[in-house]
Amino acid sequence: MSNVTALGKTGPSHVSGVGTRVLPQLAESVDYIRSLGKPTAAEVLDRAKNTGRVAIQPRCGVGGHEDMKNLLSSLEREAAPDVLTVTIDSHTRLKRFEQAWRSLNLNPADLNGYPLVTHGWERGRELNEAVVAPIEVRHGSPDARALFEVAVASGITSFEGGGISYNLPYSKAVPLKESLAAWRTVDRQCGELASLGVDIDRELFGTLTAVLVPPSISLAISILEAVSAAQEGVRCISVSYPQGGHLVQDIAALRAIPRLAERYLPKTVRVHAVLHEFMGVFPRKRANAEDLILYGALVARLGGASKLITKTHQEAYGIPDRQANIDGLRLADRANSALLDFVTIEEGRVEEELACILAEVGEIVEPVLESPHLAPAIVEAFACGKLDIPFSASRYARSAIIPKRDREGAIRYLSAGDLPLSRRSLQRNRELLHRTEAADGDIGDLLTELTRDINYFPALFGEADSEGGQ
Repeated sequence: MSNVTALGKTGPSHVSGVGTRVLPQLAESVDYIRSLGKPTAAEVLDRAKNTGRVAIQPRCGVGGHEDMKNLLSSLEREAAPDVLTVTIDSHTRLKRFEQAWRSLNLNPADLNGYPLVTHGWERGRELNEAVVAPIEVRHGSPDARALFEVAVASGITSFEGGGISYNLPYSKAVPLKESLAAWRTVDRQCGELASLGVDIDRELFGTLTAVLVPPSISLAISILEAVSAAQEGVRCISVSYPQGGHLVQDIAALRAIPRLAERYLPKTVRVHAVLHEFMGVFPRKRANAEDLILYGALVARLGGASKLITKTHQEAYGIPDRQANIDGLRLADRANSALLDFVTIEEGRVEEELACILAEVGEIVEPVLESPHLAPAIVEAFACGKLDIPFSASRYARSAIIPKRDREGAIRYLSAGDLPLSRRSLQRNRELLHRTEAADGDIGDLLTELTRDINYFPALFGEADSEGGQ
């Protein structure tokens, strides 16, 4: 108990969760990472990009240490993912280390993830040494400084999140200025590690609220976080994108990522496209869910993604069990088969959609990037609505964006709020939605339409009608 209390008073550099040893220096952590004799996450991604094979990664995280170690070992033994995940619990995400400690001692099963800071870096190393694949920490914390230090000491070489994407979708009252500053510290330490010879993969959470996210706002937020990370010395950046459900649009969005990197990031930074399989309402029937999983994996392949974050057939019911995760990994990896080389896409339609996505992203980010001081410019842009995300939990985003699926299922802007999109971009969105400049219909009609859009895949499979919706 005293260790956790001290953590809150003196910071993670002095106390390591339930452990008793001081956190090692960065140079010692680098030596430990090299001693593991396995590739870093950045090296796995580089290999995937160079070979054209999509790397596969599950989501997983449980509270107990032995349970977490056994889960990782089991997933690796049965499904051989390229990267493994340690998903962090909610208490740790919000720096409630005392509560995490209590839950861990009373009933670890009550935790919705692994409390790495509380377990400590020595146990983190045990996780690393139990598996061959590199590990990524996924969490959702607006201030991940303590977690990052313990993760690096654990030998973990991939760390997800950013000052915008891990604040506005999750937190109500965390000032954007504070989360941006905290994540700059994380990125600065990544820069120090890079100078010592280890590139930490910094994956940016373009998924945002995961509900009807227009591609250009997802990519715009990630580009701003990527530019900030690169300024602090980060050399490996993964830009993740949430599968929206429209084949052409999703492939175009993934292919936009290397184009945007060329446009806005230094050549010294390696950038990878990552696809999150559909994170909206999932089909309930196993066959339908598995169809969607394979479909998402094919999108990743056709879009040139370096990595795919997989789903399971149990998504509609809650946290998936071990076997469902194994089955989902195996199914997604089938999309890498050479027998599927015949699967192609209408390239002309992809290029047309790609051009429009690139234009919209440029219109959103370039006014912000013109400022010599990026973080204050981001804060100001959100304050006046020039940056925004839909359905945000935060008081620091206006949530004036109203997304809508067009007749083919692609996600468009019904209302772009105060985003600085050009007249041409706005007109294209209206035309594709078959709307006049003043969106027709009352609020009841709009809510009905949005609900239908959110239930897109259950409706496509006929589940929403047969089971009364989701």
